[in-house]
Amino acid sequence: MIGVDKIEDIRKRARGGESIASIARAVGASEPTVRKYARMKDLSPEPPRRREPESEVLAPYEETVDSWLDDDCRNWRKQRHTATRVYVRLRDEEGYTGSYSTVQRYVKRRREEMARERDRRDAEGFLTLRWLPGEVQVDFGEADFRVRGVVTRGKYLTVTFPHSNVGLTQVFWGETAECVCQGLRNVFEFVGGVPRRAVFDNATEVGGRVGGEVRTSELFRRFAAHYGLDYTFTNPYSGNEKGNVENKVGCHRRNLFVPVPSFHDARAFNRRLLEDCLDLSEGKRHYRLGTPESELFGEDREALSPLPPAAFSCARWETRRCNKQGTITVGGPHRYSAGPAYERREVAVALGAFDVAVCDCETGEVVAAYERGWGAAVEGMSRSLAATGGVDRASVALSAARAASGDERVEYDEEVDLGVYDRALRLLEGGGGRAADELGA
Repeated sequence: MIGVDKIEDIRKRARGGESIASIARAVGASEPTVRKYARMKDLSPEPPRRREPESEVLAPYEETVDSWLDDDCRNWRKQRHTATRVYVRLRDEEGYTGSYSTVQRYVKRRREEMARERDRRDAEGFLTLRWLPGEVQVDFGEADFRVRGVVTRGKYLTVTFPHSNVGLTQVFWGETAECVCQGLRNVFEFVGGVPRRAVFDNATEVGGRVGGEVRTSELFRRFAAHYGLDYTFTNPYSGNEKGNVENKVGCHRRNLFVPVPSFHDARAFNRRLLEDCLDLSEGKRHYRLGTPESELFGEDREALSPLPPAAFSCARWETRRCNKQGTITVGGPHRYSAGPAYERREVAVALGAFDVAVCDCETGEVVAAYERGWGAAVEGMSRSLAATGGVDRASVALSAARAASGDERVEYDEEVDLGVYDRALRLLEGGGGRAADELGA
């Protein structure tokens, strides 16, 4: 509805021969509206009509609408109800005879109320009984691991479902955004869906507070948008907001990492670790509710949103210029070789939680691939190069043995692939393409 002054202006301009489009631009109204009032034959005021109160029209359907909006919390953002869709479903499926505007106002109001309720739970510290199925807390812990014979202080990402008290853990060597995204992706794929909401501790490198503002990394924002993940950060002054995950971090350290685990490949260890985490809840009852944790975890899984068709690539990209030997420095002191052919050229580097891929900027082809960080073999090469000025199999073998805690005999939890030494040597000798293919196999 537009005012009488504007209606009068529309009709005056129409009588003067102006086009509908010209009038619409002049008065700031849509063309259908201009056309309607320009052609209207009777502008007599209409008698007031008694309208049924909005609450009475929609009241029988409010519970149905609320259930649809609640279900939306478990669905991908792009597949949630709009007010138009709610109206169409009410009309076609429930026999609703009211107006669209009534539905629109109700949906807007209910979503605002639901948002305020979530904020209120945030302010109250997410009391245990108020955690909904499918909501998670996320935090890092720290423990020692024996990796290829060397005791290494590592990190582990723990994701807990407070509704069931089930927690899942993944081991990494840092708290970077790529480690967080990879850990969450592993958990999502293991449980078969995306949590309805995740609450992060500010210590994770997903994001941090700058004053009163939380700034998140670009990689994590892309990750959250890809999976349709809603997330919040804990209040730095309220430790009780993450009590469940902090307890689980300690529980997993005591029960899964004592004695110190020994393994060759963290990725293989992580795959088994997820099942080990679930085994801790087998036959255990919820500490407060008394219901079996496995039964409550079934409710958690039912509340998850479906996984998107494609898995997210948890890699952060950087551009580096190679030196005259064709090597680059990424992630602090770590050096990687693109090969002599890339002397003084720029390359694109993909930094994952465990891998580094060096790519040709023009073709996108992977020219070299490495494990991220330093294992005993690479450490052995560094020591050999520093001591003798060269790299050979004998000196590397001796240095790697020393780096791996002397002559100690190490037993791993999975079969060891000793071919990594030969592939690394060939890569340093200039066999970049072939070695990269083998490393990625």
